[in-house]
Amino acid sequence: MQNRLPVFSLSSYGAGWSANRRIAIIAGVVAVLLAIAGIVAVLTGGGNGHQAPETAAPAPANSPSASKAARNPSSVSGSVAAPPQIAEPVAYAKAVAQMLWSYDTRDTSRDQQLAGMHAWMTEETEYADWVSVSGQVPDPVLWSRMADQDQHATAHVTEGHYPGAFKQALAEDPTAITEAYIYVVTVNGKQQIVWKKDGAGAEKRAVTLAVQCRPDHDCTLAAIAPSVTQ
Repeated sequence: MQNRLPVFSLSSYGAGWSANRRIAIIAGVVAVLLAIAGIVAVLTGGGNGHQAPETAAPAPANSPSASKAARNPSSVSGSVAAPPQIAEPVAYAKAVAQMLWSYDTRDTSRDQQLAGMHAWMTEETEYADWVSVSGQVPDPVLWSRMADQDQHATAHVTEGHYPGAFKQALAEDPTAITEAYIYVVTVNGKQQIVWKKDGAGAEKRAVTLAVQCRPDHDCTLAAIAPSVTQ
């Protein structure tokens, strides 16, 4: 029987948004989406500031690694994929999920992982919740343990869609989104994790994302919701 080692997934859906950032994001969205009660429920449901176990305090958005990644992500992000040039919310959200569920501790440091992820974020600070994204990365000690075991993961995204509450809200007021252009998308898929001595495991994954897709601009990531909404 295989000696199963402890593994960590970069998809810790219980990782909550910080209270101040969550309030700021919700306030900004609600100010322009007064008629969209469903979107508020999607973005705040199940959060309560809960943090995932065994995760470090996230790096600030203006950390050296994050700033460097924003200028030239390919130079510091290791195996983290660069953000694609996609202007459609569901397609971009699927690419984000693929990035979140894929990592390789064999050639990527924790700082590189964070820098690569930061490159996907929106530069509009009133909507960017870096805490919810960086909170997906384990603390330095756990990352080192993962690296000792050559742990790496690949992902297969099966589908992405707008949650029902979001679609209903848009149907009730299609113009309400035109201030922030924040879209809520849920993505489903599977993650395959591999480590030394033929260790391996596969798990189904799901995540709800807030992505910003302004007209005539590529999409960016705004936040990861604290719970999955289908």
